[in-house]
Amino acid sequence: MAIKKQFIKSKPVCKVTFSVEAKEASTAAVIGDFNNWNPDAGVLIKSKTGVFKGVFELEKDKSYEFKYLVDGAYVNDQEADAFKWNEFAGAENGVLEV
Repeated sequence: MAIKKQFIKSKPVCKVTFSVEAKEASTAAVIGDFNNWNPDAGVLIKSKTGVFKGVFELEKDKSYEFKYLVDGAYVNDQEADAFKWNEFAGAENGVLEV
């Protein structure tokens, strides 16, 4: 799993690329408070190498909680900037600082 951040000088946004290696999986999405935890708004596209990727523009100077949803299973990115306990989910979420 990987997160790549590209700050845009002309806009108050950061292009964030989320990547998940899941060769056996058929679907993957990134869900978080930036897309209302909606898997349809965070669909990742699978490459021939089995890596799911997606690029999203997120507002700068904020932090976001997120997870991956891979074939229906919730997965944290170990490269997240931090982790935060979420009472609603009863589990930790990854935190992204942009």
